[in-house]
Amino acid sequence: MAYTPTFSTKPWEQEDTDVMTESTHRYCIVVWNDDVNSFEWVITTLMEVCGHSEEQAEQCAFIIHYNGKYAVKEGQYEMLKPMCEAITDRGINATIEEKVKH
Repeated sequence: MAYTPTFSTKPWEQEDTDVMTESTHRYCIVVWNDDVNSFEWVITTLMEVCGHSEEQAEQCAFIIHYNGKYAVKEGQYEMLKPMCEAITDRGINATIEEKVKH
């Protein structure tokens, strides 16, 4: 009995799928830079609210500072909403945004 692959061996014949519609992480929390909050406060917040390691939170804080904003957490909207609220309750500007297809 000959082996018959269940997928196309020709890439041009493969079905075109939209990765974003298959992903469960369609949203992200974006933290915005400001002149009020310290690096330490942002780092502490990202560790406590988002579960980041200290190193990860520091890297996010530097990116936020130099780029003006950064997506610090990805996930489903229902999971991100309370996290975003906790961040803004600490006086840090954050929004939930839908991830953009590239």
